[in-house]
Amino acid sequence: MASTNTIRLTAATIAAIIGSPVLADCRDDWICVDAVDQGGNVELRAKNLQDYPLTYTLRVRTRYFDVAGPKTVTRTLGPQESASVMLLNKADVRYEGDYRYFLEWTVGDKDAVHDDDYVYTLPYASGKSYRVLQGYGSRFSHTGLEAYAVDFDMPEGTPVHAARAGVVARVEESHSIGCWEDGCGRYANYIVILHNDGTTGEYYHLQKDGALVEVGDTVARGQKIGLSGNTGHTTMPHLHFAVYRATEWGNTQSIPVRFQSADGVVMRPRHGARYQAT
Repeated sequence: MASTNTIRLTAATIAAIIGSPVLADCRDDWICVDAVDQGGNVELRAKNLQDYPLTYTLRVRTRYFDVAGPKTVTRTLGPQESASVMLLNKADVRYEGDYRYFLEWTVGDKDAVHDDDYVYTLPYASGKSYRVLQGYGSRFSHTGLEAYAVDFDMPEGTPVHAARAGVVARVEESHSIGCWEDGCGRYANYIVILHNDGTTGEYYHLQKDGALVEVGDTVARGQKIGLSGNTGHTTMPHLHFAVYRATEWGNTQSIPVRFQSADGVVMRPRHGARYQAT
C-alpha cells in the first residue's frame, strides 16, 4: 500500500523560517518529510510516525540547487525513526531556487530476509478446503510483482485466518464496491500483518466491515482475522493472499511460500486444486 505526494517550495519560503522545519508534510499518519533551512541550503528529513518499519522512495527535482548525492533515494525507516534523506545546496545565490519532490512508501523492510523454510498455514479454518482460482504465475493477473500471490475461491463472509503470526500494521474495511475497471483497486478492503522478519502477509478483497482485528493487534498463526468478500479490483468473491517484501516506489514484491495442507506441504499452489487446511 503506497502513498504519493508532490511538493514544490521556493527559496523565499525557505528563508522565511530560518533554522526551523519549513514543511512538515505528513502522509496518512505514517511518514513526514521535513524541509530544514541550513543557511540557505535545505536538508530533507524523513520520519516514520508508526511502530512498524516502512520503506520509502523520494525523488527530487531542483532549480538552482545542487543535490549532495543521488536525486532518488530508497530507504527503510525503523519504528519511529527519523533520518536525513538528502541535502540541497544553493547553486547560485543570484537566483531564487526551488525544488519539487515525489514521495511514495509502503509497509515493510526492503532488506527483509524471508525464512524460506517456514511453512505457512492455509488462510482459512482447519478442516476447510477451497479451490485455487489463481496460483503462482497465473497469466490472468498474477504476473510481475504479484507472481507469487494466490487467489482462493471463497464465498463472501467466509472466515479468513492468519497464515503466520505477526502484528496488524494496516486495516481497511470501509468499502463495499467490487469492479474490474481501472482504478477499482482503491476500493479493496484488506488486512496487512507484519511478520517478525520484516515481510508482510496481506489479505485482500474482504467484505465491508469484515476486519476482526485492529492495527496494533498481535495475532497468532491460524487466528481468525476477517471475513472474505468481493471488494476492490475483482470479478468474483475470493481471497487474495500473498507474502511481500517492500521494494522501491511504494511497491511490494510477492515471495514464494509453502503451505501446510492435510495431504502434506504444498510447494506451488495449482490452479483448480483444492487444499484442506490442518
